[in-house]
Amino acid sequence: MKRWFPLESNPALINSYIQKLGFDTSIYEFVDVFSTEDWALEMIPQPVAAVLMLYPLTEKQTSNTQDDIVATSEMEDTVWFTKQRIGNACGTIGLLHSLLNAPEPLRVFKKDSWLENYANDCPIPLSPAAKAERLEQDPNIEKMHDEATSSEANATDRGSSEEEVLTHFIALVCVDNRLYELDGRKAGPIDHGPTTQATLLKDACNVVKKFMAKRFTMTALAPSS
Repeated sequence: MKRWFPLESNPALINSYIQKLGFDTSIYEFVDVFSTEDWALEMIPQPVAAVLMLYPLTEKQTSNTQDDIVATSEMEDTVWFTKQRIGNACGTIGLLHSLLNAPEPLRVFKKDSWLENYANDCPIPLSPAAKAERLEQDPNIEKMHDEATSSEANATDRGSSEEEVLTHFIALVCVDNRLYELDGRKAGPIDHGPTTQATLLKDACNVVKKFMAKRFTMTALAPSS
């Protein structure tokens, strides 16, 4: 299996990366979410378009999936979802899940950018496995991911791509007023019930509280200040 270097949960780094992919960060950008408590959520500009979470993988998280409610085929037709077939690519997968499920006005990417071309080449009806295959065979995204992980904006050394990484990114998004957890390791989008764009951040935090007992980091795709 192909392996990349892991991406940092670092808004400055992530915003630079998605800008190179073709996303306009002058409108929305990722910002740190310091806590799931109300005081921290009130600091985040609204409405939030997506939530990206990095959390430590434990045996409990990797094996306890029997309560997952995989979206019905009807709902899957409205959610952009891809499988993850590249080791350590979960950061890029999480960003794609966030950006390609953002509200429609935010899905107008820079003309001829990598993001616009990939979105056009991999529409929602294309199978998650086929989307993953096209990502795996694309040298341009591999190069841009590698540049992001070696950027001076990183707070830590990226180490070796062969090292076991015990953290994982997922995205939480609102599509048709439903809250979905998008994790490329899982069978499909996980349906967490009703939400709205206005309440996405708070509802996503409630999901986070349910399955996370350990330390995690969160960033939100929020209006640029």
